[in-house]
Amino acid sequence: MNIQQAKDYIKDSIRLYLKKDELGQYKIPLPSQRPIFLLGAPGIGKTAIMEQIAQELGIALVSYSMTHHTRQSALGLPFIVEKQFGQERFSVSEYTMSEIIASVYETMEESGIREGILFLDEINCVSETLSPSMLQFLQYKTFGRHRVPEGWIIVTAGNPPQYNRSVREFDVVTLDRLKILEVEEDYETWKHYARERGVHPAILSFLEMKKEFFYHIETTVKGRLYVTARGWEDLSRIITLYEEEWLKVDETLIGQYLRSEKIVKEFGAYYDLYCKYKKDYHLEEIISGKVTDEMKKKAESAPFDERLALTGMLVDRTLSNMTECMAFYDYLAALMGYLKPMKSVDQDLTLQIEALIPRLLEEEKKLAAAGALSPAEQRKGKRLQQFLEKAKKEILLSSDRSRDADFEVVKKLFDEETEKMKTLSFRIDYQTEHIFDFIADAFSQGNEMLILVTELTVNTQAARYIAAFGCSSYTKYNDQLMLSARSGQIAERIAKLEL
Repeated sequence: MNIQQAKDYIKDSIRLYLKKDELGQYKIPLPSQRPIFLLGAPGIGKTAIMEQIAQELGIALVSYSMTHHTRQSALGLPFIVEKQFGQERFSVSEYTMSEIIASVYETMEESGIREGILFLDEINCVSETLSPSMLQFLQYKTFGRHRVPEGWIIVTAGNPPQYNRSVREFDVVTLDRLKILEVEEDYETWKHYARERGVHPAILSFLEMKKEFFYHIETTVKGRLYVTARGWEDLSRIITLYEEEWLKVDETLIGQYLRSEKIVKEFGAYYDLYCKYKKDYHLEEIISGKVTDEMKKKAESAPFDERLALTGMLVDRTLSNMTECMAFYDYLAALMGYLKPMKSVDQDLTLQIEALIPRLLEEEKKLAAAGALSPAEQRKGKRLQQFLEKAKKEILLSSDRSRDADFEVVKKLFDEETEKMKTLSFRIDYQTEHIFDFIADAFSQGNEMLILVTELTVNTQAARYIAAFGCSSYTKYNDQLMLSARSGQIAERIAKLEL
């Protein structure tokens, strides 16, 4: 299976493991909950999907890489206690709580979240001294004498032997107690994730042409060479920062993230071309509708890689715009949820705001402590805090301090925010229309329109934007492409009838 299928399966399994009966007891008790073992090549996103699952389910996440643990840190340290059995007293060895189990309890204490995921990476690469204890843990959910608390699901991960010499094979008894998911690298799945995460369009358009370079591991006389999904994503972040600072992206930089000389050279050459295309086509002019016939002819006669790069730039701009608008939409929806009840509460509005701000900060702190705070939620929280602080300041500066007047100040600020979102959505509609028109005029005989429509269809934020605000250009060309696809299917069926 690919990483998205694995994520869906793990998410469903955790939901079912956390399901309770009418007495509030877990329907599948902890001893019967098989730990999940995610087996796949390094760098394909095993850790990333665990973070996403925790955030989406609103539960905590505690992660550990088992290669960093000794027997003492995993099991705890021994100490001597005196015990009496019958008439005699004996010195007995006991163990302190495992660092791993202690982290689970600390997370529950700090976050207030009682359920979560204990994610142990590199589980099949533990040291020889720890190996028997790990097998016991997978079978009985205990480290030493300390059990994983109820409500915490164990998910483990590891690499196949061909990727890691330290891998130890589990025996049949242990394997029979695990739910094993074997995950393979898959570019198409990663591409959707990459669009959602804003991976640099130069990387995506390059990999569209060179899918075999998405994940590449080989052994040479110089050692093992590798390129992974993690490497591409990390490279994307540093390229974006280099561009912001007007620094040159060269092979030395690329080679720090992609450990294959051939792929480094090819991507380096493509990135230089990509930057050239960006300058040649004046992206802002296309988006603003100031397209000349010369630009259209140049695009129409461009080679495949040039057309793909240009399409990638336009898709990226469209998705970025729509994602930005939906982030604004989510912030306003959350803000309305906090402001609406304030009107009916018989208390000074500034006091309500003063009480709400630390509450929001505390909730955010707890989610962060649980590992369940996404970057999007963090940015939304910052916006909420800024609005509330501004609202409080404006109320205190107002000459009329009645309850109705105070709420009118807040309403005015909220309406201003709503107008900003409307202005943003109008600008996006304007730009999107020009992007669709340019692709239709310049690439009427190619697949570029199909690429644009498909990316808007499968991208979560774009689909949300179109559902919330509409997009006439998308609807128009999506309908045309659907009609064309149906016509093709009908023609194929007729041909198969052999009349």
